[in-house]
Amino acid sequence: MAKLQYYTAEALEKLKAELHHLKIQGRSDMAKQIAEARDKGDLSENAEYDAAKDAQGLLELKISKMEEIIANARVLDESTIDLSKVSIYSIVQIKNTKSGAVVTYTIVSEEEADLRAGKISASSPFGKGLLGKKVGELAEIQAPAGKLEFEIISISR
Repeated sequence: MAKLQYYTAEALEKLKAELHHLKIQGRSDMAKQIAEARDKGDLSENAEYDAAKDAQGLLELKISKMEEIIANARVLDESTIDLSKVSIYSIVQIKNTKSGAVVTYTIVSEEEADLRAGKISASSPFGKGLLGKKVGELAEIQAPAGKLEFEIISISR
């Protein structure tokens, strides 16, 4: 059984739109590719046909996974977020105790994670290390470069 994931209403709508696009446009494009490859002759020796069928299988797998994600998705009421501690959809400002560098991250679900946008997954080592911490507390996070220590400076929404 898949675990429940929490999303903002906007993020869930984005997932649903992507799934709809894959089901409609993706399947249509795939059918055209298979038909074009089929028209090129003997299927037993047609590499294009085999590649198109493989791509179709991958598309269907992606659609299936997205349907499962959406079925187990729950919309998080952002007004109920407890700002006294780091939780999902919290915006947390942290300071590296060694270097003094200050960074701000938003804790999000795995599918929404985008490090360039400052969104880290709640299930990542950083996310797990920050969850439940309060302002002023230290979070020790095991990173590839070794153990890092961060002070929680602020939590907001």
